[in-house]
Amino acid sequence: MAHHLGRGTAPHGTAAPTTRPRLHYLDNLRIALTALVVLHHTAVTYGNIPVWYYTEPAKDGSGLVLDLFVMANQAFFMGFFFMIAGYFTPASYERKGPGAFLHDRLKRLGVPLLLFLLLLRPLAGIGGYLHTKAVFAERGDALPYWLYYLLSWDAGPLWFVEVLLVFALLYVLVRRLRARRALTGPATGTAAPLPPRPLRARTIALFTAGLVLATYAWRLVVPNGAYVPFLGLPTPSFLMQYASFFAVGVLAHRRGWAQTLSRRAGRLGFAVAGLATLAYLPVVLTAPDRALDGYGTWQSLAAAAWESTFAVSMVIALTVLFRERLNRQGRRTAFLSRHAFAVYVLHAPVLVGLGYAFRWLHAPAAAKFALVAVVALPACWAVAYAVRRLPRADRVL
Repeated sequence: MAHHLGRGTAPHGTAAPTTRPRLHYLDNLRIALTALVVLHHTAVTYGNIPVWYYTEPAKDGSGLVLDLFVMANQAFFMGFFFMIAGYFTPASYERKGPGAFLHDRLKRLGVPLLLFLLLLRPLAGIGGYLHTKAVFAERGDALPYWLYYLLSWDAGPLWFVEVLLVFALLYVLVRRLRARRALTGPATGTAAPLPPRPLRARTIALFTAGLVLATYAWRLVVPNGAYVPFLGLPTPSFLMQYASFFAVGVLAHRRGWAQTLSRRAGRLGFAVAGLATLAYLPVVLTAPDRALDGYGTWQSLAAAAWESTFAVSMVIALTVLFRERLNRQGRRTAFLSRHAFAVYVLHAPVLVGLGYAFRWLHAPAAAKFALVAVVALPACWAVAYAVRRLPRADRVL
């Protein structure tokens, strides 16, 4: 994923700029976040949130643990992906120029999106089609697959690359407008990195407060559970976080924010995330149905406050932790990094296949999640490795 969610490779036969050393800790963060995506969808499979291609709703209390795990993941991990993508966007744009940059994004993001829509989604969703077809047959109606496909259209997990393509286009438009206003230099509008500038606590607090209010206001119109059919975006209620984190990633590249965060900031990040969660749990456990989702309720304001605080705190904490402790790669981590984007693209049919393979096993939800997760993680990387061995597959995966 290192070269497909924001950082581009130099054209064949040319040397890439070496003004900055390779940031192994960001590569390692993407490995961890990709693994978290796999675990997230495994937890959805066996919890009480039936928003996956194959689910076995929990029949015991341990399903609540999986739901809390999903809720914590959802609060920050996709926003973190967008921030990392934003971080590598300026360098890729300046190295290639607007036309080549957009062409590269279309190839490296658009082709996997089409692969998922045309091949992987039918594989992952075959169970849903067979079930719906049987329901129609009981009523004496036929349901051709093409009609089911159109009526149930969505981009699945690849909504991320779909939105990232939109962000890339908007970034190019902004850079072109800036270049025209400046009336100097080429159309790329070079924006060289500035000297590192410490990220102040006041700035972080103001950003978090602004994100809280923006999320709360956005959910007056687009509450949790809303669906955007033409994009297939499963979590449009988080769009304020996704857009703002991408923008912060762009600014972090120019201002060197990731390098200026102190170890103390990392420790405080974990502490604030934990305290905010403890304060929010009573709201979660006592809120009326749908009160957390939006609609202007005070509970939805509390939800926006927790999500924003938790997300910002976890991003700071994990950035510092990986920068200080996990800023190197050996052969194994390099392998995991190389295949991480392919894992993201391919994991849905793998998890669905494992769901059917373990359907016979009756166990508590958390226990079954743990067992399948142990199998799913190496299986996803093994499938990614096999697919990337196909001719030219590694050029887009």
